[in-house]
Amino acid sequence: MSPSPENTQMPPISFNRGFTALTNWGLILAEGPDAANLLQGQLSNSVVSLKRTHSGEIAQGSEAVRLVGYCNPKGRLLASAWLGLFPGSADSDDRFALFVSRDIAASTAKRLAMFVLRSKVKVLDVSNDWEVFGTYQSSQVEQSIAVPKDALALRMPDVLTQGQSFERVLIAQRKSDINTSSVDEAALMQWNALEVLSAIPRIVLATQEQFVPQMINFESVAGVDFKKGCYPGQEIVARSQYRGAVKRRLQLAHTEVSASTLDLAKPGVELFIESDASQPCGMVVLTASNPSYSNRIDLQVECKLEALESGEIHLGMSNGPVLKIDQLPYPLIEI
Repeated sequence: MSPSPENTQMPPISFNRGFTALTNWGLILAEGPDAANLLQGQLSNSVVSLKRTHSGEIAQGSEAVRLVGYCNPKGRLLASAWLGLFPGSADSDDRFALFVSRDIAASTAKRLAMFVLRSKVKVLDVSNDWEVFGTYQSSQVEQSIAVPKDALALRMPDVLTQGQSFERVLIAQRKSDINTSSVDEAALMQWNALEVLSAIPRIVLATQEQFVPQMINFESVAGVDFKKGCYPGQEIVARSQYRGAVKRRLQLAHTEVSASTLDLAKPGVELFIESDASQPCGMVVLTASNPSYSNRIDLQVECKLEALESGEIHLGMSNGPVLKIDQLPYPLIEI
């Protein structure tokens, strides 16, 4: 059973549309006739059936966009990524694009490349040569999102908050094709807030190898295909699902923080309950400042289910800021 969230009122969304460079996102390209087979054997989601999307088009829907995880042999997530298939031309080899956290792009590409062996595929971290952008807009905006002809773009799941739905698109362009690249601070704040409120996790350096996929609801947001073949950690992931061993889950939460405690609201920071100050009960997965309130932080947190029923959850220490648990925007898959 999932814990009951507090009946808290989310603040209104401040912006309807925005576009910004995403400096904390990177890009990995896997290209070649054997690219699909390589990724199929390494990632938590199926790759071989992915629909091709050509430059200038937006990959969208489950047939063209997949959330994937990359696990170590113990089933712990090394990385998560949004995956699309973007061939260079109509008759060229497969080219898969993985949009990942920039701080783990190089290590993830290096690890994937270890399994290339004699396969005809190249795996490269191109984060220094490509710029990643994010654009979003309210569903109330009638004009559709357009992307440059030379761009790789994929649509992430929409985010519904306060009765308003937001479309989100990740875009990658070669830096040599861009005239200017800048961060729009207001748009970046909104993008980050929408990502947290989506309750779809993203692994960063501080949270590498901390979570089995189900601990952060990865299977409930279509990040795991239990019918595909083997991949690193697959047996542990499957056992966690079918033997009812999932005792921790990702939750949405928020808290009010002062300048002195702002450093506590970062990925990798541990959670505590007052009754057990020595033993953490969870960890921060992702955070974002709320666009409407300067002292409010929205968070994705991984937490023991029993801790949610044991009293208040504190951020960073047993007497740290109290977290208020919010409603998840999707149901959890329970076996």
